Amino acid sequence: MSRIEEPAATPADLTDDLALALRLADAADAVAMERFDAADLRIDTKPDRTHVTEADLATERAIRQILDAERPADSILGEEYGTSGDTARRWVIDPIDGTHNYMRGIPVWATLIALTVDGVPQVGVVSQPAIGRRWWAAVGHGAWTTTASGDTRRIHVSRIDEVAASSISFQSIEQWDDVDLVPTLEKLSRAVWRDRAYGDALPYMWLAEGRLELVAEFGVKEYDIAAIAPIVREAGGRFTAFDGSDRLDAESSLATNGTLHDAFFRLLHEEDSR
Repeated sequence: MSRIEEPAATPADLTDDLALALRLADAADAVAMERFDAADLRIDTKPDRTHVTEADLATERAIRQILDAERPADSILGEEYGTSGDTARRWVIDPIDGTHNYMRGIPVWATLIALTVDGVPQVGVVSQPAIGRRWWAAVGHGAWTTTASGDTRRIHVSRIDEVAASSISFQSIEQWDDVDLVPTLEKLSRAVWRDRAYGDALPYMWLAEGRLELVAEFGVKEYDIAAIAPIVREAGGRFTAFDGSDRLDAESSLATNGTLHDAFFRLLHEEDSR
């Protein structure tokens, strides 16, 4: 079972892995940007009726090629090519998170790269080259970002301690409708200062930067959130499944600034909110 609990690791354990993850992101950025907003971009439909572009496939292949050469003993889970190997160390890849944005020429999409050890995310990189941003973290190393101007800075979640003063992203009404929680979403939206549906990986990064206090999502896979969890946590936030468990395979997420995690959890799980 994959988990998102705090692992036992020292900063030095992950230095080389983090460096590799950042190099993987460099390679992914180059491949993905080459075809971004191309008029002749090839788009296909997968068996689950979601879309996949030639760039999704090429980006994951580029990442796998490097991992095969530099971490041949590690296993890989990727959205497009599935699982290779079965080891304690596993790289988890979403080559283009936000494919629908990518194929419409909207620059809000990202490559997500994570390393999990015994199912626990230890390293995470979220790279959004179309807007010139990248975020990364490794357990014990803190959470960091590079801005569009090239500056590097450490990031931290907000210290807002009142639900009524918080700004949140609920991702999409459809997600909440699929799990019969639209009444809960309506109650949440009335309880906070500001609510928006920003979508995909970006709002989690804004949470890690202290710009939001909650991001909640449903229908997510391990490759959608494995890279995000360590960035949120190393920035001082909390990241669980919606039910409060530490599972990556629960198909939900509840990320907060930490201070408000319990308050949001109570609000979202009150019986009369359903």
